Amino acid sequence: MEYLERMADSQIQERLNAFGAVLIEGPKWCGKTTSAEHIAASVIKLQDTEMRAQYIATAATNPALLLRGATPRLIDEWQDIPALWDAVRSMVDSRGLEGQFILTGSNTVDKSQTLHSGNGRISQMEMLPMSLWESKESNGEISLKDLFDNPQMNIEAVSDVDIDQLIFITCRGGWPASLRLRDDKSKLMVAKNYFRTACKEDVSRVDGVSRDEKLARMILRSYARNISTLAKKTTLLADVSASEEIDCSMDTFTSYVKAFEKLFIIQDIGAWCPAVHSKDAIRNTPKRSFCE
Repeated sequence: MEYLERMADSQIQERLNAFGAVLIEGPKWCGKTTSAEHIAASVIKLQDTEMRAQYIATAATNPALLLRGATPRLIDEWQDIPALWDAVRSMVDSRGLEGQFILTGSNTVDKSQTLHSGNGRISQMEMLPMSLWESKESNGEISLKDLFDNPQMNIEAVSDVDIDQLIFITCRGGWPASLRLRDDKSKLMVAKNYFRTACKEDVSRVDGVSRDEKLARMILRSYARNISTLAKKTTLLADVSASEEIDCSMDTFTSYVKAFEKLFIIQDIGAWCPAVHSKDAIRNTPKRSFCE
């Protein structure tokens, strides 16, 4: 399949020009590895089942060996071997060169597993699923950048996508894997499977805490019902607990939300302050949102 350019491509290159390494974080299947491979000169995938045991054994004795290769070298799903973070930082210091490594990760790592923040060596960026412009479903006639660069420009455009198509695209999401599928039913199944697996497997795997699939589903559904609102946690919890079959405390609710945040599924939008010198925010409650 033809590679579709992403807005993150230029950001990755810009950061490689300025830092020794770049960390790309974001939800599974959003295209991190594909975009990184498009730029990388060599690749090591830590979830390669044939090599995984060997990689772990090597990292336990001399993680620097895994960093050998043409640069920029991609280390995919680096969080599987957290020791590589400090190895990358040390190698960047040792070589004193920019553009050495690209790291990708689909869930955050407990900071206690690393010795250094990577500040000054590893630039961190976030990647999201495809926008309509990236998936070639928007004509791109209006650019947010242009609106800021030229406030006097005429804001007028007509979308090539009708209402029915927009509804379908919203349900399908911006997962690159779905674009190569031929029929609409298959494309929708990608999003459904993502939701099902996140609740059944990922929410427990992310930090090793066993969690209930049904409660996970209820929490995400509550978020969906309150999407783009300033709903408080108490409101969301009351919504989840409305079912007689669910008994959820605030601590439990918060634990599930944090797990989904680590998986880059839940992504609340923080309060916005209108001016640097203002101590007041227009709102003080996060707006509930998903990454997609």
